[in-house]
Amino acid sequence: MSLSASAENLSSEGQQNSERWNMCLELALEGERLCKAGDCKSGVAFFQAAIQAGTDDLRILSAIYSQLGNAYFYLGDYVKAMQYHKLDLTLARNMGDKLGEAKSSGNLGNTLKVMGKFDEAMICCKRHLEISREIGDKLSEGRALYNLGNVYHAKGKQAGRIGHQDPGEFSEDVRQCLQQAVRYYEENLELMRELEDSAAQGRACGNLGNTFYLLGDFQQAIYYHNERLKIAREFGDKPAERRANSNLGNSHIFLGEFEKAAQHYKRTLVLAQELGDREVEAQACYSLGNTYTLLRDYSAAIEYHLWHLSIAQQLKDRVGEGRACWSLGNAYAAMVNHEKALHYANLHLHISKELEDQMGQATAQMNVDDLQKILGLEKNQQESNKENLNTQKTTNSTSNAPTTMPCRYRLRRQSMDNLDLIKLTPDAKQKDKSEIVLDKEENVASQPSQKEEDNFFDLLSRFQSGRMDDQRCALNTKRNPKYRTITPEVSDMDDKDGEDLLELIAGMQSKRMDEQRVTLPYLPGLNTNQDSDDSFIEMLVRCQSSRLEDQRSPLPAASTLQDAEEERGRRPNGKAQSGSTVPEEDLFALIQRLQAGRMEDQRASGPGKAC
Repeated sequence: MSLSASAENLSSEGQQNSERWNMCLELALEGERLCKAGDCKSGVAFFQAAIQAGTDDLRILSAIYSQLGNAYFYLGDYVKAMQYHKLDLTLARNMGDKLGEAKSSGNLGNTLKVMGKFDEAMICCKRHLEISREIGDKLSEGRALYNLGNVYHAKGKQAGRIGHQDPGEFSEDVRQCLQQAVRYYEENLELMRELEDSAAQGRACGNLGNTFYLLGDFQQAIYYHNERLKIAREFGDKPAERRANSNLGNSHIFLGEFEKAAQHYKRTLVLAQELGDREVEAQACYSLGNTYTLLRDYSAAIEYHLWHLSIAQQLKDRVGEGRACWSLGNAYAAMVNHEKALHYANLHLHISKELEDQMGQATAQMNVDDLQKILGLEKNQQESNKENLNTQKTTNSTSNAPTTMPCRYRLRRQSMDNLDLIKLTPDAKQKDKSEIVLDKEENVASQPSQKEEDNFFDLLSRFQSGRMDDQRCALNTKRNPKYRTITPEVSDMDDKDGEDLLELIAGMQSKRMDEQRVTLPYLPGLNTNQDSDDSFIEMLVRCQSSRLEDQRSPLPAASTLQDAEEERGRRPNGKAQSGSTVPEEDLFALIQRLQAGRMEDQRASGPGKAC
């Protein structure tokens, strides 16, 4: 929800606002302006100041929550983004704002997707889609379809990384997840073509290309990436054009079309240089080096791998340096330049040891051993190793005491650490003896004595006395019900007994009823101490309406049915922080089944009247 739009709506309604309310709105509008300018950090500060100023208008507060959630999302603080989107969703539901509920559900779904909570994100995005179709908002429906495709695509991609499979080799569960993503992306693309939104069509084509790539359908991936490339060139979107070329190069690699892949990688390299993106420039060089290695053009491969190594060293990317050295070693070995190949293989081994990369270390060590065999360096290496061993033996023989003492000290240190010093004290020894005596006595007296049973029942009665007294029903035993005469005094006593019974029941049930009451979540920035009582009561009724309806008790004769949609959208506990973002539909029925037996057990029947 836009703050400027909310301000225009309020001014058109002619509402008179206080200076405090005006301050909140002005701070929020400045925060919105800063966020649109790209300064989200300063925008967050203004939004927080607006919350401190406070307002009694729920629409303005909902817009602030939405903007704050988006700002924190772009800053990478997804936990706070989720909190404010939840608050925005709560206000939208309380106000009955369907469009606001749809937007807040979509924002919350995107945040949960980034946090890896895909199942909860799916629920929010499906709610977004359901409301959008209900109110007939095509644009919001398109966003919901796009978000759902993103959630299924991210879930399938993450699940596919677990087994390190190549594209097209995923399990059936992962494939079904990716196919769901394709279905939502295709619906989004069809709707965007209907709305003639070319930019949205380009995004849908790019995502469809990526999903088909993961599914192993590289022809379809190339088709959609080419569509994405056309739209990006039409709008002059260089980042999108760069991504499309990189994706096209990857797809052509899997089809064995290395020349076409090299052309797209070269275009990716040029666009990365124009955009000043050094990381993408290094990635393009690495891809080009590998592609020319497949084409057996090793001189070109070495050129691009050296380019990649230079950028990795500038960016202090040790992993990238290791990959570049490994690729350079393979390329020089293919060119029969074993000296340089051994040099880069040793560099790869050193970096792998530094990074504690066991797989890379094993690969580098194998390459080093093979190159040393080819160069005839194996014997020299063995002789040097023997010399090192001999020098170590001589140093050990000349200085026996310094070498043996640390070992003895280490053994003694470990033994002292394992020793429990408390057990050596006289008190501990005396305690051990007493424990042994007690153990013997317990073995002899295996059956509990009568005194122990009495102590147990005394303990039980002390703990249960409070609950048992609460459930007792006091009867009037002074009167004889057989020979009672009906007098005004007796009738007054009967009324008094009835009142006492009601008070007893109310006292017993009041605590349980208070424990089961639902409280609204804390809404920061919501002012409840206003001068105008009418506006405060109005706002309170809007916020509390759902709670009041939940706590109503229907009469025995009435048989009203609850709306399923209202029950689905209502929070079970009203708390802002909960384990699940969406309440379970059967929670109230579960509580009713569990509590029914306890409520019947605690009912108290009054004294019966004799006929």
